[in-house]
Amino acid sequence: MRDCHCGKPKIRRGEQMSDKRYDAIVVGGGHHGLITACYLQRAGMKTGIFELQSKLGGAVTSEGGPVSGFRLNPGANWTRFYGHPAYTDFNLREKGLEYIFPDESEAMVFDNDTCLVGYSALKVVDPLTGKTEVSQENFQKTLNEIRRFSKNDADTAEELFRRYMKKWKSAFGKYRFNPPVPWGEKNDLEKLCDDPKDGFDPVHQFMTSQQLAYDLFESEELRTLFIRASMTSFGGAPDDVIGLHGFVHSLGLVLSWEPAAIAKGGSQNVTNALQKAFTEMGGEFSVRSEVVKLLVENGKAKGVRLRDGTEIGARSLVVSDLSALQTIQLIGEEHLERKIVRRVKNIRYNRHNVIWAVLAIHELPQYKAASFNPDCGPQPRLYMGPRNSDYMANQYLSEILVKGISSKLFMFVGPDTIWDASRAPEGKHMIGVEEFSAPTRFFSASRWQELRKEFEDTIIRQWQIYAPNMTRENIIGCRVFTPYDIELRRPNMHQGSIAVGDMIASQMDRFRPTPELSNYRTPIKSFYLCSAATHNGVGTGRGCSYNCYQMIREDFGLKQ
Repeated sequence: MRDCHCGKPKIRRGEQMSDKRYDAIVVGGGHHGLITACYLQRAGMKTGIFELQSKLGGAVTSEGGPVSGFRLNPGANWTRFYGHPAYTDFNLREKGLEYIFPDESEAMVFDNDTCLVGYSALKVVDPLTGKTEVSQENFQKTLNEIRRFSKNDADTAEELFRRYMKKWKSAFGKYRFNPPVPWGEKNDLEKLCDDPKDGFDPVHQFMTSQQLAYDLFESEELRTLFIRASMTSFGGAPDDVIGLHGFVHSLGLVLSWEPAAIAKGGSQNVTNALQKAFTEMGGEFSVRSEVVKLLVENGKAKGVRLRDGTEIGARSLVVSDLSALQTIQLIGEEHLERKIVRRVKNIRYNRHNVIWAVLAIHELPQYKAASFNPDCGPQPRLYMGPRNSDYMANQYLSEILVKGISSKLFMFVGPDTIWDASRAPEGKHMIGVEEFSAPTRFFSASRWQELRKEFEDTIIRQWQIYAPNMTRENIIGCRVFTPYDIELRRPNMHQGSIAVGDMIASQMDRFRPTPELSNYRTPIKSFYLCSAATHNGVGTGRGCSYNCYQMIREDFGLKQ
């Protein structure tokens, strides 16, 4: 399925607010804007989405490339949207969102030709719903692989999974799909710090990802993998406190608890399915329609103004799917307390500044570590890097911030076309690569252009350390997106940070994006914030927009 362009509202340029009105307006058509709009439309509110770009979806899209015949994801690649309430609430499987669940899970390949391969402990037994059951066979296989490096680490992994299945997993789901609780009240994860048998060690909520890695594991392999994986799964640097949410989320991937999933046809189909659900219920959207101003009357949101002067009225409410900074700019600083403005302007965007590269190749990488474990290679989530947790924790990011690129890469790759052949010509493959770089402000536009080429060359050169066949001759084409490119394409991702605000303790949970905006409501009545800037942050399928709708539902007495 290609991009869907149906459902555009018929708005003529120059119409005044009285000429076009909705019950609800959503500013920004990223996947969170779409989710919120679907729930509003289903609740009986006539809803319109206004999007700056030429299509909806934000970073959850696909396009042709890196060369003709291939289809890449220029943003979100590793999605598991089947676990989001919207997947079943709007029958997205019937709308074209089909997930493939590979038997393989996660692995890390090291520079000494060994590897740690994980097998999904929770195996999908119903592809239509994503329902899982524990696979004792897979779980024991993962433990056996860990045991090759450390018996103690295998014992730790076994105990952690017991706790996960006993109480963590349920609490994690409640935490993700509920608004944050007020300060002084414990959320579902924090409550488990009072349970020494099945809950958390209280100190873990205050540890950095490096401290967590060293506290839990003794092997270089598990320590290195945990630190690197927490950067991908949660955006936390080694010296960042990632909280219980980041702790559980990272462990679920590092220890291969949760299954991998691939959106068939590309991430665009997440957007297409949501868009189809929205328009079939009567929702409307307009692309290339930049909203520049929130219209306010007597302290209440009443509509929006577009770049060309068109004004659109909102009878009930307006929702922003933008960053916190863009949102206060829509309001106008003069309408807000100085404290709120100052705090929003001080939000950090120094983490999750990613490099996305996509390579079209003739043949798949042939990893030398397959001699250590023949299953190494066809994993939907595979890391590679030095077996060196100290370098990963203390030098890697420092080099990135100074030079834009580290001397030793820790690549995260996904060869989706092993399972989804629709995105590459027959017999060819495509692999997505994630690495990290610096915030865009650190370098000039010309330096970013140089770094784009440096990353391409370094990725190919260092890949050969692990898979000698990954030579230039094996590469059909490559496209690299730097943080500079990402910010140009997605203006809400300030500094090229896909997290839309660092996932650090002071910018998470009841403090995300700031304490004053953390319940999805803004100081302007009937104006809400639903983007990844809110609890619970970065990632396709997080609860931000779903939780925002819960607050709207409460305020307006709408149905669930």
